[in-house]
Amino acid sequence: MRDHNERVVLSLLRQHGSLAKTAIARMTGLSAQTISIIMRMLEADELLSREEPLRGRIGQPLIPMSLNPEGAFFLGLKIGRRSADLVLIDFLGRTRSMLHMPYAYPTPDSVLAFTRDGIATMLDGLDAKQRSKVAGLGIAAPFELWKWADTVGAPQAILDQWRQSDIKASIAAICDFPVYLQNDITAACGAELVFGETKDLNDFVYFYIGSFIGGGIVINGSLYAGRSGNAGALGSMPVPGPDGTTQQLIDIASITALERIVTGLGRDPSPLWTSPDDWGAMGGELDGWIDRSGKAIAQAVIAAASVVDFEAAVIDGWMPAHVRAGIVDAVRDHVGTFDLEGIELPVIMEGSVGIHARALGAASLALSDRFLIGQKIFRKVD
Repeated sequence: MRDHNERVVLSLLRQHGSLAKTAIARMTGLSAQTISIIMRMLEADELLSREEPLRGRIGQPLIPMSLNPEGAFFLGLKIGRRSADLVLIDFLGRTRSMLHMPYAYPTPDSVLAFTRDGIATMLDGLDAKQRSKVAGLGIAAPFELWKWADTVGAPQAILDQWRQSDIKASIAAICDFPVYLQNDITAACGAELVFGETKDLNDFVYFYIGSFIGGGIVINGSLYAGRSGNAGALGSMPVPGPDGTTQQLIDIASITALERIVTGLGRDPSPLWTSPDDWGAMGGELDGWIDRSGKAIAQAVIAAASVVDFEAAVIDGWMPAHVRAGIVDAVRDHVGTFDLEGIELPVIMEGSVGIHARALGAASLALSDRFLIGQKIFRKVD
């Protein structure tokens, strides 16, 4: 564990890329001597790298410091309703390797076997020094997954296995590093916060469209998970449905809703789950789903903004970039049709992490706990 001042320095370097000691001292209000000591310690721990000196100034040239990508490594496991992903990232958040396992529905045994074999494969690809720097594994999974049997078309008896299973403890038993657990969409929000292009935002509401749409909340630059770890459960928000009745956002703006439409037309819906970069030609049914989703999300954005004065609403998902852009455009179009009196509308923007936000968010759990400042929003098993 790093002390607070070390975490401050590491967090600033993650945000700004590289900084000289004088700039960090100015930003933190700490003395130049204190910053010098901290950065020498971090460099000795191989967490920082020296860059080329900045010359052309009077006096000694400034030497910027940046994060050393080899300083630490982190594993992230996403357990989705249609697939699982295991990712290995370095200290900069760059993906070193990734494994993917599609399925009709998840079972504890299959996910544990995938994780065990995947960890072994990934660690075999590291040298001894790199393996010693693996700092933890995070798990991003839907809470109470067994409640979604009807929606994903899974046998209730199979999903009930998750009710008795402690996947966190099972994975911790095969790891010699800390293991963390968080709701999958909250973790995706954390990936946007740590790795995305929202570092200058203090407060934003986050939507991730996967099998089901969900959300996350960032307040004062920290991920807010709430009392039960499920804050930002935006999929459960009531919104007007296409027929005028009140529905939950999850029933309109989820990929499973599009899957039902495609299946009803006698077409193969598998590209929705196996080809997130390219769904192929889908035509009018996709356009209709984008518009309905945009209208429902617009309502959710306005409702969220009436509670917290968010700077932005960030929208991402398991989908091709052009589909995400279309949904963001639809949200922007529809918010103007609602009564906004008394509400300061947040900026509506695309997420920047993309389809692997949940897996990367899982990996960021250990990174945040071990090296960054911010609110602790997860549970850990040592």
